[in-house]
Amino acid sequence: MMRIAVLLTILLISVEVQADIYKFIANDGRIYYTDKPKNSLYKRIIRTRPINYAAALPYMGTNKKKFADLIAEAANRHQVDARLLHAVIQAESAYDANAISTAGAVGLMQLMPDTARRYGVVNRNDPVQNIDGGTHYLKDLLKMFDSNLDLAVAAYNAGENAVIRHNNSIPPYPETQNYVKIVKALYNRRS
Repeated sequence: MMRIAVLLTILLISVEVQADIYKFIANDGRIYYTDKPKNSLYKRIIRTRPINYAAALPYMGTNKKKFADLIAEAANRHQVDARLLHAVIQAESAYDANAISTAGAVGLMQLMPDTARRYGVVNRNDPVQNIDGGTHYLKDLLKMFDSNLDLAVAAYNAGENAVIRHNNSIPPYPETQNYVKIVKALYNRRS
């Protein structure tokens, strides 16, 4: 058990980790961790940033201006605070429309294939479709969790089922807890 705690600690603090980590608890109580889940019973507990996140940081200001109108339009269309969209996009991709995570999330709002399909996004690399689909998803999460920003943001990161499974609270995943703090700090920043 101590080896697992040490392994997870190393994974959480390592900046070189480039794979999502999933956890599965078997019926006999054994806990399994992997970066390649075998089925949907494995639940993601750590999600890494896109591979090129650090490389996008120097261009973040320019890209933020480039996509500001698209973000404002999606915010207006879906009645979501544009500052929240900016916070999520900055946390997810640093405004890099070409961002790709090791788990397969793509674009400014890091849409996974299932989420993209759910919201009619045909081309996740297209900033217009990506922002619109991600904004619509965020709107639905806010509605699902009675406008509770913490829960909606946690669900955007870990999935709504993770939030529901944890009695409508932020899941006890360090990555998700940190994500909520980061997005809220960015959202509350004056800019």
